[in-house]
Amino acid sequence: MRLSSLLTALIGLGVAGGSAFVARDMIEKRSAVAVQNDESAMVSVIVAANDIAFGQAIEARMLRTIDWPRDAVPLGVFTSYDLLLPEEGQPSRRARRAISKDELIQVNKVSDYGEKVTIVQSIGTNQRAMAIKVSAETAVGGFVTPGDFVDVLLTQGRDETLRAVTILQNIRVIGVDQDADEQTDAPEVARTVTVEVTPDQGQRLALAQQAGTLSLTLRTLDYTEDKPLDSIRLSDLLQDVSPLPEDAPSRTIAVRRANVLTLHEVN
Repeated sequence: MRLSSLLTALIGLGVAGGSAFVARDMIEKRSAVAVQNDESAMVSVIVAANDIAFGQAIEARMLRTIDWPRDAVPLGVFTSYDLLLPEEGQPSRRARRAISKDELIQVNKVSDYGEKVTIVQSIGTNQRAMAIKVSAETAVGGFVTPGDFVDVLLTQGRDETLRAVTILQNIRVIGVDQDADEQTDAPEVARTVTVEVTPDQGQRLALAQQAGTLSLTLRTLDYTEDKPLDSIRLSDLLQDVSPLPEDAPSRTIAVRRANVLTLHEVN
């Protein structure tokens, strides 16, 4: 009786130990598969370790890698330094535009090996770059920077014939003097501002520069609908009475004749 009980107990311990071993083995295998799946779901992509200026050569010290979900990787990213950095003796790639720190390095943001990078890379399809002579007074006190949008005004004539008209609206600034970096935000008194125009706008701008003085007005970041604007003459400003604001309330007087009350608007 005692022998059979002892055998039963030993068999029970053996089964329990075997079950624990099998369970531990299964857990370890599942954990290894989960880790492997997590690793396969991520991919290393190259980002800027610091700000990279327009036209600057891409060097290894400017770059670092981060993990990115494989299913959400944007098109054109670099996953290997070998595809981005030049081989020994080969010319470097350059930034086609300013790249901010931690921004993904993509094919459309960098040049080919040894490719020249100029302001041409920032011009849109069938667009032109044209320079305008400016001063602190005609360029918003130097607050116009690359990437801003402006309207161009022409002032022409003398004395009573002096007039001003807006000749171009919503024009993108692509350079101020020799600076084409859109990350620049420091005010600078420039001698020239380079703008992006269509061929037709370029002809208008060339004539306007010979006809009078050009001035820039800096546009708001909010979208506003453009519409043709009438020119204004000096005589329109020299009025005997200052004009009221457009939203100013009208002024009226009440006149009572007999028992009839009438209101008359006063200009």
